[in-house]
Amino acid sequence: MTQPVYLIDASIFIFRAYHTVPNTLVDGDGNAVNALHGFARFIGEVLERVKPTYIAVAFDESLSSSFRNKLYPAYKANREPAPVELRRQFALCRQACEALGVACFSSFEYEADDVIGTLTLRMRAAGKYLVVISRDKDLSQLIRPGDEYWDYVDDKRYGYDHIAARFGVLPERMACYLALMGDAVDNIRGVPGIGAKTASMLFTHFESIHHLYDNLDQVMKLKLRNAGFVATQLRDHKEAALLARKLTEIACDMPLQVSLDSLQRRSPDLKRLDEVYDAAGFGRLLRNQAERIKQLCG
Repeated sequence: MTQPVYLIDASIFIFRAYHTVPNTLVDGDGNAVNALHGFARFIGEVLERVKPTYIAVAFDESLSSSFRNKLYPAYKANREPAPVELRRQFALCRQACEALGVACFSSFEYEADDVIGTLTLRMRAAGKYLVVISRDKDLSQLIRPGDEYWDYVDDKRYGYDHIAARFGVLPERMACYLALMGDAVDNIRGVPGIGAKTASMLFTHFESIHHLYDNLDQVMKLKLRNAGFVATQLRDHKEAALLARKLTEIACDMPLQVSLDSLQRRSPDLKRLDEVYDAAGFGRLLRNQAERIKQLCG
């Protein structure tokens, strides 16, 4: 069987490490390095566990500079900035990741999801299947037959045929589903009064948000509680729904210089890794892990 390409959403796991690894883990200057430790251990674990031939990690650069902010200035404006003790660790996480031999990508204009979306399209064109490692349901919209969405924390994998049962809709309809519900975390309004159950039912019957609006009179014929209210809300908030749809769709066409070969896992650079770990004051645990990974690389 052909080797899949593993694509990792860094932010999910950096934030998780920051909140689960004690912040008493500090370097010689008293700066927290807990997110670095947890993230580096996670990446190393993935490398040991699946022994990938092709792998890449996508990082976010900013919460306020993506093309979505130009479409909708309030996009993510409600989010609190990351704590200072976490922000300084983002660059360290990338340094460790690169030293472990993993290709890393980021952009100020596009989000990590868009990087993963673009890599997905490019690698699929190269004949590869994808394994997306994340806990963000937004990324499930990228899954196609043969691919997998891997919730690494719960260690559950979902193929194309299992996405609807897990998240409520087929992958191709996920962006539309999210658009109707809105997203308080990203400050996307959506359509008031439409929740997950209603949105799921609508996109069981309609292929897309445009198909829905082209056939809005059909909503009244569905076995849907408060169908009249739903139809009225959709009609009254059409502009917001269509804007939300532009925001929830992952861009798969960002400018990115990449080839399949550039995603090939490299042998860890132990000297470079030692420099990162020495500065952080880490002991043998992560270094031993890196040495095992190097042995796996031959």
